[in-house]
Amino acid sequence: MSTQQDLPPSGDGLFRTKTVEQSIRDTEEPEHALKKSLSAVDLTVFGVGVVIGTGIFVLTGKVAKETAGPATALAFVVAGVVCALAALCYAEFASTVPVAGSAYTFSYASLGELVAWIIGWDLVLEFALGTAVVAVGWSGYVRSLMDNAGWHLPDALSGPDVADGFGFDILAFVLVLVLTVILVLGMKLSARVTTVVVAIKVAVVLIVIIAGLFFIDSSNYSPFIPDAQPQPSGSGLDAPLVQLIFGYEPTNFGVMGIFTAASVVFFAFIGFDVVATAAEETKLPQRDMPRGILASLLICTVLYVAVSIVVTGMQHYTELSVSAPLADAFKAVGHPFYAGVISFGAAVGLTTVCMILLLGQTRVFFAMSRDGLLPRFFSKTHPRFRTPYRPTILLGVLIAVIAGFTSINELATLVNIGTLFAFVVVALGVIVLRRTRPDLHRAFRTPWVPLIPILSVAASVWLMLNLPAETWLRFGIWMVIGVVIYFAYGRGHSRINRTRV
Repeated sequence: MSTQQDLPPSGDGLFRTKTVEQSIRDTEEPEHALKKSLSAVDLTVFGVGVVIGTGIFVLTGKVAKETAGPATALAFVVAGVVCALAALCYAEFASTVPVAGSAYTFSYASLGELVAWIIGWDLVLEFALGTAVVAVGWSGYVRSLMDNAGWHLPDALSGPDVADGFGFDILAFVLVLVLTVILVLGMKLSARVTTVVVAIKVAVVLIVIIAGLFFIDSSNYSPFIPDAQPQPSGSGLDAPLVQLIFGYEPTNFGVMGIFTAASVVFFAFIGFDVVATAAEETKLPQRDMPRGILASLLICTVLYVAVSIVVTGMQHYTELSVSAPLADAFKAVGHPFYAGVISFGAAVGLTTVCMILLLGQTRVFFAMSRDGLLPRFFSKTHPRFRTPYRPTILLGVLIAVIAGFTSINELATLVNIGTLFAFVVVALGVIVLRRTRPDLHRAFRTPWVPLIPILSVAASVWLMLNLPAETWLRFGIWMVIGVVIYFAYGRGHSRINRTRV
C-alpha cells in the first residue's frame, strides 16, 4: 500500500485532482459511509442482470436480417472484445480506487475536477435515460402478457406511445418507485432480489438456447457471411457523424458488415460498467471488483453468441422477424409456447436492468455530493440501512415521472454515447494515473499499458462516430448545461477548493 497517506490535492484550477488516499478516507466518515455487503458473486449477478435485457431477445434478429446474416455471432464477439478492452481499464481503477462513483471517481483521481464533473454529469444522463427507457420497455412487455391473459389497461394509463393524446404509463411509474424502495432498504436486499430475478432470466435464455438447438437447419447458415451491400445513406443530422466528416459509408453484410453490426450490437452490452459504481459497497473490492466486471462480461458474451447462432440456425436470416425474432422463430417451427416464455423472460429480466441502472445513478450522484460538487445534503447515508437514501428517493421519483409521462425512445442513443464517452475517459485515466502515481498499490493491473487503453479509446471513438449527428448535438447541449452548473455552483462548493482557501 502506498505510504503517502496525507497527500494534498494536486494541480490547480480546473484540473486539480483528488488523491486516491483522500477518496478512500472520505468513505470512512460515519455520516457518509456506505455499508459493505457485496461479494464477487453479487457483482457478477449485477453485471449479468443489467446487460441481459431486450437486446438478447430483439437485437439479434434485426442485426442478422439487415446487417450481418448468420455472422451476427461474430459481431457479438467483436463487440465483446471492445467491451473487454474497457473492462480491463475499469477493473484496474475499481480495485485501486474502491469508491462509489465509477468513472467519475476514477477521473477525479487522474484527469482533474472539471473532467470528473463532466463525466459525472454524463453518467447522470446515461443512467437516468437508461432507467426510464428500460422501465417503458418493461411496461410494454407486461401489457402484452396482460393482454394475453385477457386483462387490459385503459389507453390513458398505458403511456403516450399507446394513448391517443394524453397518456400516463402507470406500470413504468410504479416499477421505478418499487425499485427505489428496494434500493433504499439496502444493497444486500437489492442483491438478493437481483439474484432471484437474474436466475429466472438466465434460465429462460438457456431454455431458449437448448430448445432451439433441436430445430436448427444447417442450410440456414449458408451463406454464413452474405455478400456485401451498400448501406442506405442517411441525410442531415440523421446520418452517422463519420459519414458527414469523412464521407465513409458503412456496408451491410460482407466482412465489413460484421464490424458495422458490431457497432449496433455493442449497445446490447451497455451496463457492465455499472458494476464499478458499487465498489465502495463491496467487502473485498481489490479482489472482487475485477472478478465481477470481467466474469459478467464473459457470461453475457457467451449467451449473446449462443442465442445468435440458434436463431439464425432456426430460420434463414432473410425471414427473421425484426421486432420479435426469437419468439417468431419458434412460431415458424410450430412451437408458439416458447413465444410466451420469451416474453416472460424479457419482462422479468428488465426489472433488474432498471434497478441496477438506478443504483448506478444514485451512487454517482452521491459521490459528487460528497465531494461538494452537488449539495452535501444528498451525501448523508441512512442511519439504519447505510444507503444514500436522499438521492435515491429524489432521483427515483423524478425518473418515475419521466418514465410515466414521456415518450423517450428517440433519446435512447444518448445512453450509448454517454457510455462510450465514459469508456474513453476511464482508459485515458489509467494511462495518466500510471504515470502520476506509480507508487499506488494495484490489486489488478490492466495488461500492456498503454496499448490496451489506447485500443479501448480508438474502438470507443469509432463507435461514437457511427452514431447520428443529432445524437452528438443533443449530447453537446447536455454537456454545455453541465459546464454552466459546474461554474455556477460546483467549482465554488468543491471540498478541494475549500481546503485551499
